[in-house]
Amino acid sequence: MKVLIVITSHDQLGNTGRKTGFWLEELAAPYYVFKDAGVEITLADFDTVFYPGGHGPMWDLAEDKHSIKLIESLLAAGKPIAIVCHSTGALRHVKTPDGKLLVQGKEVTGFTNGEEEAVGLTKIVPFLVEDEMLRLGAIFSKKANWAPHVASDGLLITGQNPHSSGPAAKTLMAALKQKAKPDATARAS
Repeated sequence: MKVLIVITSHDQLGNTGRKTGFWLEELAAPYYVFKDAGVEITLADFDTVFYPGGHGPMWDLAEDKHSIKLIESLLAAGKPIAIVCHSTGALRHVKTPDGKLLVQGKEVTGFTNGEEEAVGLTKIVPFLVEDEMLRLGAIFSKKANWAPHVASDGLLITGQNPHSSGPAAKTLMAALKQKAKPDATARAS
C-alpha cells in the first residue's frame, strides 16, 4: 500500500513573521510533493493521499491548482483521502466530476472557529476553516476544542485538529482495507 502525504511549503503566518510549521503528530513520514519541484505524480502509484494540518495549507494548498487536481483525480478514481485540521481548507475549490463543490452536502470537520480563537489567529488566517466549509454548503461536524474527532463521508475523511490525526489515519487505513477486500459476488463467480 502506498500513501502520498502532502504537506505545506508555506512558512509564515500572514505578515506576522511567525512560522506556520505543522504538528509533528500529524505527520508520520515527511514527503514533499509537486510545489515548484517539477515532480510528476502518477496516481496509479498511490492508493490514497493524506494531508496533515498546520496553518500553512490555508495559504498555499487551499489555492494550489496541483493540490486541487490531485484531490479531484484521486476521488474520481475511487480512492479514499484523509485531510486533517487546517488542511480541510484545501478542499475549498475541489469539485466533483459533475462540477459541484466537493464539500457541498458532505459531512466534514477541520480546525474549528473556537480552536482558532483559542490560538489567537482568527484575524491572521486568510479564512476560518469552519466558516468557509459552512459557506460552501458542507455539514460541519465538531466536538469540543482539542477533542479528537473524525468525519467520514464517502471517500472523504476529515479530522478536526492535531489530536485527530491518528484517528483519521486509522479511519483511512480501515477504508483502504475495506476497499481491498474482494467483493462477495466476485468470489462466487
